[in-house]
Amino acid sequence: MDVKKVAKLAHLEITDEEVALYTPQMAEIVSYIEQLNELDTDHIEPMLGGLTDEGMDTDADRDDIVKASFEQEQALGEAPVGVAGHFQVPKVL
Repeated sequence: MDVKKVAKLAHLEITDEEVALYTPQMAEIVSYIEQLNELDTDHIEPMLGGLTDEGMDTDADRDDIVKASFEQEQALGEAPVGVAGHFQVPKVL
């Protein structure tokens, strides 16, 4: 488990001591979750939702009601980088 990479993706600064502390903890979490791969799910029906027939039949419509929102300056004030009134994000492709 590359804790430094996860921290970087989350924009977190992390010390070597924290890496040593969190690495085994994250490995335990992943190991615990991997137990799900051992379950036989061949006879389990998919859950309701998404693009299933049942999900498409579910009424998820709501009225489009205008509500108060952040002003541009307030929203950009919380961003790591704002340029010319926009959020600047790293290129991913």
